Amino acid sequence: MIVLASQSPRRQELLIQAGVPFVVRVAGIPEIRGAGEPPEDYVQRLAREKAAAVPSLSDEFVLAADTTVVVDGVVLEKPASADDAARMLRALGGRQHFVLTGVCLRHAGREWFGVERTRVRFAPLTEAEILAYAATGEPMDKAGAYAIQGQASKFVTAIEGCYFNIVGLPVARVYAMLKEAGYYSLALG
Repeated sequence: MIVLASQSPRRQELLIQAGVPFVVRVAGIPEIRGAGEPPEDYVQRLAREKAAAVPSLSDEFVLAADTTVVVDGVVLEKPASADDAARMLRALGGRQHFVLTGVCLRHAGREWFGVERTRVRFAPLTEAEILAYAATGEPMDKAGAYAIQGQASKFVTAIEGCYFNIVGLPVARVYAMLKEAGYYSLALG
């Protein structure tokens, strides 16, 4: 059985769409970036901490992830308010940024982990577009203050890398990790 160490409805939807059965078990890990901690190290550390914090049985595979957005070396996490979301959207408009997701899979005392990196380019945004989108509430629980699968889709002009990573879980990487960990040989007999 796969244990998803995440409350994210987007991660859950992606696993369902991919046909990967799971149960949800979450342990509260504070998402605080260390001073000077590189963004890649940050998301990888959080994914590993989340996976380690979730209780599991010996035959279970624990999957955890953490996503953030980086523009010009500045980390954009989840906005604290509509004003904070608008600030982030101003930083993204007309520019490229990176979506980083740290992923960790734990099973039988072993750990597989890595970071998926996707480049995204936004169209230039007017102040009216920024304020209107921030007012929808959609940005509020999203790293970088946008949902590519939602109303922000109209702002995205280019993607290089895994689309699902931007949604919150690099499905192909997760599938490869599960295969490497022997999940499919155990699950399929």
